[in-house]
Amino acid sequence: MLQQAAPLKLHKSMQNLEQQIASDINAQAQQVSAAIKLLDEGSTVPFIARYRKEVTGGLDDGQLRLLEQRLIYLREMQQRRSAILKSIAEQDKLTPQLEQAINAASSKTELEDLYLPYKPKRRTKGQIAIEAGIEPLAELLLSQPDTSPESLAEDFINNEAGFADSKAALDGAKFILMERFAVQAPLLAKLRLFLQQNAAVKAEVIDGQQQNGQKFQDYFDYHEAIGKIPSHRALAILRGRNEGILNLSVEVEQEDGLNHPAEQMIRDYFALAPKGHASDRWIATVVQWTWRVKLKLQLETELLNQLRERGEDEAISVFSRNLNDLLMAAPAGPKATLGLDPGLRTGVKVAVVDATGKLVAYDTIYPHAPRNQWQDSLKTLAGLVTKHQVKLISVGNGTASRETDKLAADLIGMLPPQGLQKVMVSEAGASVYSASELAAQEFPELDVSIRGAVSIARRLQDPLAELVKIEPKAIGVGQYQHDVSQSKLSQQLDSVVEDCVNAVGVDVNMASAPLLSFVAGLNTTIAQNIVAYRDEHGAFKSRAAIKKVARLGPKAFEQAAGFLRINQAKNALDGSAVHPEAYPVVQAIAEHSQCEVSQLIANGERLNKLDPKQFISDKFGLPTVTDIIDELKKPGRDPRPEFATATFKEGVNTISDLKPAMLLEGVVTNVTNFGAFVDVGVHQDGLVHISCLANHFVKDPHQVVKAGDIVKVKVLEVEVQRKRIALSMRLDEDVRSNQSTNKTKPTPNKPHSAKKPQASAPINSAFADAFAKAKK
Repeated sequence: MLQQAAPLKLHKSMQNLEQQIASDINAQAQQVSAAIKLLDEGSTVPFIARYRKEVTGGLDDGQLRLLEQRLIYLREMQQRRSAILKSIAEQDKLTPQLEQAINAASSKTELEDLYLPYKPKRRTKGQIAIEAGIEPLAELLLSQPDTSPESLAEDFINNEAGFADSKAALDGAKFILMERFAVQAPLLAKLRLFLQQNAAVKAEVIDGQQQNGQKFQDYFDYHEAIGKIPSHRALAILRGRNEGILNLSVEVEQEDGLNHPAEQMIRDYFALAPKGHASDRWIATVVQWTWRVKLKLQLETELLNQLRERGEDEAISVFSRNLNDLLMAAPAGPKATLGLDPGLRTGVKVAVVDATGKLVAYDTIYPHAPRNQWQDSLKTLAGLVTKHQVKLISVGNGTASRETDKLAADLIGMLPPQGLQKVMVSEAGASVYSASELAAQEFPELDVSIRGAVSIARRLQDPLAELVKIEPKAIGVGQYQHDVSQSKLSQQLDSVVEDCVNAVGVDVNMASAPLLSFVAGLNTTIAQNIVAYRDEHGAFKSRAAIKKVARLGPKAFEQAAGFLRINQAKNALDGSAVHPEAYPVVQAIAEHSQCEVSQLIANGERLNKLDPKQFISDKFGLPTVTDIIDELKKPGRDPRPEFATATFKEGVNTISDLKPAMLLEGVVTNVTNFGAFVDVGVHQDGLVHISCLANHFVKDPHQVVKAGDIVKVKVLEVEVQRKRIALSMRLDEDVRSNQSTNKTKPTPNKPHSAKKPQASAPINSAFADAFAKAKK
């Protein structure tokens, strides 16, 4: 639900709000208007996207999320606009022209620029000079340029106010003009645009920090146009500044080395070009000070903040895409699973969960050094597999994972053929879950380490159902996640989880409270109430029975019902994505087909003969009827892909086992703007640089791979000491030229013809360092 104050009565200037948002999301104004009405009434994005297509003209969840963000921004801007108008009016300085300009402002920055001259300020040097009667001198210096500034200033000496001589009076006039020049909104807009288009960011290492800042060594002497800096480099240099390693500045090349282009723009704006007048030199000083003292630092800070915001937005977008891919990864399904949380000295933690995810057994084994109880461990595991009819072995990819994977392979080899399958899974966030309050409530008597093994087992059965228990930021599929706005990141990631959960649907009789809490219309309290009701009264027999849950009112039921599934219900539609409000449509279809509703379910032959237009009504249009028929063909279908696993190469267990030109299979763990990280089973992810993802130009790595993909890669370079692995997905290229371990900069990813493929990229240590830190 959209979190905001009550909708404002829009000002005349905001009547085009729908048009502004429509342009942003590539939609029509009437679609936006309808969506806004639904959001204001308390509808959720998943509900609107799925069940109100006629109302919004088919806006999808991505468009609706962007609409929601823009709506909040524009409403906040309108509140600020009203406050600014009120403030200026109270000062008796609101002219019709100024009011028109404020009402026409299209961004918060433009609003604040217009408000600058009227914004209450602390007592400045310019204000002190005005109070001492120096302002007329400033006016004379502009209107009488032929007169000597010193002679004009003699009439404004004021000992009592601290202006004891002509120099002090001229300084006062200078501060008055500087402050006046620095608050002109049109000038600020021109300067800002000029810098955005022409300025470059320069980074230099702070003396004495060379050793401490080795991970930032690519930026010790760095210079790049501010408009061309990609997000990962922007966040890297800003992190370097925050850690006291780098100094940053925003610079514009000066042709003559003296006059800054911004100073010339100030002269031009106020028509202050030197003309051989007596005041030329003094005016030049005012202009210089206006730029160098008043505006340069202000605009530099603003530009670096914009750079940070752009970097944050892109980093959050990358994190969101990776999280979506991870949550929507193929589930292995409801099969009894053995979870192994690898360890050496502390042993391998073992947990067995049944097909529903319920913990049925646990143990700790010590197959590795120093105890080396390999055979005893195999015997223990064999007993658990046989007793609980285990079909899957889920091995965490942490320390000793390859050794434990070998143990699982030996286990499968010693048992009679029974379809037992082992899979290496990411254990990112398992320790967070283990120590969480939720895990403590679920397993109060269980050791924290065993809880981790339970999580590893369950995330193979159903990644989505298990990973929603972990704070999204702890899953570790982002870049620079600790450098971005944490509130913005959390909000965006929660939206991703909500969209994924509702896209898949939830079995209300099996789901945990954390999973239920992400269903449209529900919250943590209602989700807990659903679980409590289920525990007390048994499984829900119908969707209608859900209405009996405490605090689950009509609006919440409307929003949630279509996403809650009840399998084996008396009404088969309760296990589908057909919303209860649309059951009459299905009944009408059944009557038209002269059969029972149950005979329609999964009956493609009968359903394919239907014309959706025949069942349109005032309440249900063609999109909804079409969705209903599609859902009846495959009721409760899971949008996630089929389950598949990667096979790690035998004998390749550590980074030392890797050799250039070696071909491997691996799993994509993370996708960034500069490439993809791949787990090849050696406890250290390798980097496939963007230039090595394909034999053609790649603008966005997400167009080629996503988190969870199984890929084939070739080893380009290995730096064992620094734990750096360079990989390529261009399997046919010669890697002999890439064996030097001294290269650190990747080949630029530039457009090229198919006949001239991109050169291989050696290890990019700066990116790898940054990502390694971001994962922690």
